[in-house]
Amino acid sequence: MSPSILAQPFSLRAESEDLPALSNYLLSLIAIKHSNLCVSADVHSTSALLQLAEEVGDSICMLKTHADIINDFSERSIQGLQEIATRKHFLIFEDRKFGDIGNTVESQYSRGPLHIASWAHITNAHIFPGPAVITSLQAAATSTLLSLNQSVSTEISTGTPRLSVDGSIPDSDHEPDRVRARIDGSDAPTLINSAPHTTSVPMRSTDQLHSTAAAGPTSATPEHSIVTATTTISQTISPSSTHPTSFTRSLSASSSDPSSALAMLGPPPHARGLLLLAQMSSANNHLTPAYTAACLAAAREHKGFVLGFIAQESLNREPGDRFLSIVPGVHLGEHGDGKGQRWRGPREVVRDEGADVVIVGRGVLGAKDRRAEAERYRTEAWKGYEERVERRK
Repeated sequence: MSPSILAQPFSLRAESEDLPALSNYLLSLIAIKHSNLCVSADVHSTSALLQLAEEVGDSICMLKTHADIINDFSERSIQGLQEIATRKHFLIFEDRKFGDIGNTVESQYSRGPLHIASWAHITNAHIFPGPAVITSLQAAATSTLLSLNQSVSTEISTGTPRLSVDGSIPDSDHEPDRVRARIDGSDAPTLINSAPHTTSVPMRSTDQLHSTAAAGPTSATPEHSIVTATTTISQTISPSSTHPTSFTRSLSASSSDPSSALAMLGPPPHARGLLLLAQMSSANNHLTPAYTAACLAAAREHKGFVLGFIAQESLNREPGDRFLSIVPGVHLGEHGDGKGQRWRGPREVVRDEGADVVIVGRGVLGAKDRRAEAERYRTEAWKGYEERVERRK
């Protein structure tokens, strides 16, 4: 592992310009909330998911979900979770563990009843299908983010044109009053426009219709009004900085008021990120050192999309490595579950193994007071981080 990375505070790492924007954001969020805790939401209903998010949201930097085990997963689940994540300032990590050919994972990520790319900031994948799993997921993320920014504009034009000598209506002979509605409520600049579809319908006023009916079909052609509806489908990108700027200064200025620093941080960037499953916490798993090395090599080839690893230690082994290490298998007081799972304490995993974020599931879920237990885990993991940075100065 790279000792220089382990000695750096999260706030300093957050300012690195060679990281994906989502990594910068997460590191900043961790530094502001003093939380390197991710809770695993291994629950089976939307109500249980949202209740857990409410209870632990203030103590976490990420919530790990398993959408495919929630019996009633729907748009209500997504919208409710996004609202809580925004309010309590944490990222959503869908633990999908993609592992198939590129074409399949692209569809699994962006389509179907889960359509993960539309709502989860982060997901993960195995590398055993080959590097195409990374590029395919990245392509799906890009197309999904573009579609999320699609807006529809409708322009309605009305006016009373002057008739020509032959009774036709010259296009250039009227100055319409225009009303534009954007269904997304956004005033972001339009980047890609499709060809607009326009429909013009001649309309007669009520008085004109009455007079025409009284005069009969041989009366003179009445004056017309034109109503024109133009619908434009466009793509817009919400303005956002590529990397958060100077959070070290914002943190020092707001050290006594985390809410102020969180307000300065703002919402997550319009981006998606991938974690590679490089190591596992279960006994006798088949993720060999050679497999882990292959994951690391693939990550170095795709630094713009791969944020880091699900691992058991820091995998930053070369000076240029800046990957996040997300470590599961963490529990206070237990060492295993009798089903192959092995647990370690949060403090030792962060301090001694270089974990950036620890994932805790049953240690929090099984507690009588999950809010208090999440805070206990957050405190222990943060102490491990402080001890690591202090020891390596």
